[in-house]
Amino acid sequence: MPHTVEWKVRLYLFEEEGTTKARVVLDTGTTELTGHGDAHRNPMDTDVPEIGDELAAGRALQDLGRQLVDVAEHDIEGMGAAATERRDRPETGWPLPDQMQGG
Repeated sequence: MPHTVEWKVRLYLFEEEGTTKARVVLDTGTTELTGHGDAHRNPMDTDVPEIGDELAAGRALQDLGRQLVDVAEHDIEGMGAAATERRDRPETGWPLPDQMQGG
């Protein structure tokens, strides 16, 4: 049986004192989730608002994605299925030395 739905996503960006903040809202029609992300500019760096927007938006979308996977896992478990294995989820930023290949 075909299944087609439309989910609406709204992304809000704002900057204050060298910090760009993002809020992304997902409306599925039955559920609304909100993700948040920040990007902080070093005062010594050139002010390039687009970079702050990209980082903050990307981090907000990652936050939203983690929430959506958590909701799906909870729903799966609610259907009586065995609990899914929770894997470590990647975070943004530089990898720790023990996470780098060969290191």
